[in-house]
Amino acid sequence: MRSSGWAELYGWQLDRAGGTPLPRQIYMQIRASVRSGSLSAGAKLPSSRAMASRLGVARASVVAAYEQLLAEGYVEGRRGAGTFVSNALCEFARSPPRRPRYPTRRSQRPASAVDAFADFERPAAHTDGRPFNTGRTLVDARTAETWRKLTHRAIRSIGPNDLGYTDPCGLIALRRTICDYLRAARAVRCEPQQIVITAGTQHAVEITIRVLLTPGEAVWVEDPGYPLTYAQLLLAKVRPCPVAVDRQGIVVETGLRVAPKARAAFVTPSHQFPTGVALSMARRIELLAWARSAGAFIVEDDYTSEFRYSGLPLASLQGLDEDERVIYVGTLNKALFPGLRIGYAAVPQGLLPAFSGARYLMDRQPPTLCQSVAAEFLQQGHFAAHVRRMRQMYREQRDALAATLMRRAGEHIEVAVPDQGMHLVAYLKNGACDVDLEAQARQAGIITRAVSRFYRSAPPRHGLMLGFSGFPRPLIVPAAARLARSIGHRPSPRRIG
Repeated sequence: MRSSGWAELYGWQLDRAGGTPLPRQIYMQIRASVRSGSLSAGAKLPSSRAMASRLGVARASVVAAYEQLLAEGYVEGRRGAGTFVSNALCEFARSPPRRPRYPTRRSQRPASAVDAFADFERPAAHTDGRPFNTGRTLVDARTAETWRKLTHRAIRSIGPNDLGYTDPCGLIALRRTICDYLRAARAVRCEPQQIVITAGTQHAVEITIRVLLTPGEAVWVEDPGYPLTYAQLLLAKVRPCPVAVDRQGIVVETGLRVAPKARAAFVTPSHQFPTGVALSMARRIELLAWARSAGAFIVEDDYTSEFRYSGLPLASLQGLDEDERVIYVGTLNKALFPGLRIGYAAVPQGLLPAFSGARYLMDRQPPTLCQSVAAEFLQQGHFAAHVRRMRQMYREQRDALAATLMRRAGEHIEVAVPDQGMHLVAYLKNGACDVDLEAQARQAGIITRAVSRFYRSAPPRHGLMLGFSGFPRPLIVPAAARLARSIGHRPSPRRIG
């Protein structure tokens, strides 16, 4: 290990009067040392007790920092030996930065056929309020009342600026607040001017497609992956290339073999859709290295990142990007309520003029009143409090659903209990067909989504995707019992795919 690495760390002055918690300061310092090479792969970290003594902090602060580094793959524990910088990080040496290649013009897009927009997969409309539909949220009385008061206040103070045209990228007050939130909670590297307010994640993805891609260009998509993004790419006449996903996330090696010169990659690294796996640190570095060398872009869909149930949220992929290759997209609709229709994109500086122009042409500007209310909700700390309450509630709902299914149908299913998100997957055993069970469950008043539908080229794994976030526990338990009965009385197994 380079001796200067720990010397620099021990000489670091912690900001004890600032707003950044000490565990996060320690985490950020060690992460920076690993990424800069001051701490090389295989270097042993001091014990948590020794580190705490040298930095003059409580041992719990160091333990929390180490746990976050371990969760994100920067370090690894070795039984009886200690904690070491991960050896996996040395496999992908950093090449010299490459100047981002921004598109200067687009070829004319052909008009889409009427049938193309109607012919994409919508197996379960989110408006169906029966369990266990996905994409649904709960809002408690405290959040509802706070939102009502802020809305009344915004209406009473409405003025000429609220009634006219504004910046197509959104109100600067909301952009500044979202920027502060993303920096603190997701380690996103951005300035307020880089935030573009959208109607949601799908809107942000659509702007990205229009700005970056022309018909016929190849892009990577996860397999299995999010069907609406796949449909958007097809409607834009882009060529989506499915890339397999394993326990470490998207397999970059497969992408290099399938489409090495792809223009972009659309990924869900913190919580892969639908499997829920997190992209490993080694794969993150490998993906960024490919984007840098290929002159490609990565679209990071960081959906449901607020709802992590064990440990701190994983840092964003964008926060590792030093070459302006990552476009980060997210939404408040999942964290609050879908009717809000506020999402955002953190856009590289070089792409901002194009994003602003596309946003203007597509929808002129976001609604001013909703932005004002959302900005106040975040600034006054209500958003953080809401997320804490919902995280606890959703964890209890997740556990109730998983426990009921395993108790009543454990011989037929394997429940993947996620550390993050708003849904879980119950994988089927004994060759059962998830499409058949999806239809059978609907007859029992239960909405599920067959996981095999999300596969494109990879051999499908059969399971049922079940949303738990939108349903209180007293509703979940009896509904899960009905679903378990349907699983237990399924027809003869039929394999597909």
